[in-house]
Amino acid sequence: MTDTADKPLFARTPEEREFELRAAVGSYWTGGRLMIGMFAFLFASLAFAYFYLKSNNSGKMWRPGGITAPTGIGWTIFAVVLASVLLASYGQWRMRSGSLLDWEVSGWVAVFGILLAVGLQIWQLTQLPFFPGSSGYASCFIGWAVMNIMMLLGGAYWLETNLALCMRLRRVDPEEGTPATSNGPSAQLFRANVESCTYFFGFIALISALFWVFFYLI
Repeated sequence: MTDTADKPLFARTPEEREFELRAAVGSYWTGGRLMIGMFAFLFASLAFAYFYLKSNNSGKMWRPGGITAPTGIGWTIFAVVLASVLLASYGQWRMRSGSLLDWEVSGWVAVFGILLAVGLQIWQLTQLPFFPGSSGYASCFIGWAVMNIMMLLGGAYWLETNLALCMRLRRVDPEEGTPATSNGPSAQLFRANVESCTYFFGFIALISALFWVFFYLI
């Protein structure tokens, strides 16, 4: 008599496992775009408030005296964010070529760059020549600074978790190759996660450029 007590009643076929892997990879693609969409709606509301208050200029209180946030700090924040985004994008491009080390180095530098930008943004809030609510420009700028900190911290956390996951994958499955070249399910999911994270960093660069123009050039 054949003992079937230890045999599973249901076993996944290779086709089912492949379908589940494709669905998991697709979920990273969808999740990344949903995160971009949520932040896009958040900043769209701020852009609407900016242009509404600027065009209305009720009581000449949009920007009395031509006040502006500290320009030097603002330019530095934008430059650091842009450099971090370029590093993250370069690292992902190098990972596609099989160079995992380049991605790790670029990724860690990008994380520290984003954290530096957050620190500069917080410091800028202590150097403002106006008070929150003193004008339309002041209110919009304070809202932007808080949203920007949230966005930057979210991007830095996402990238850091990918870097930590990469270190773990290299220890767990060293015989299957690096996460940049392996065809294993974990490596494929990892690369999909990195790609979505890189897209989000591109979104960070776009939003930073737009509001840098709004608050420092217009």
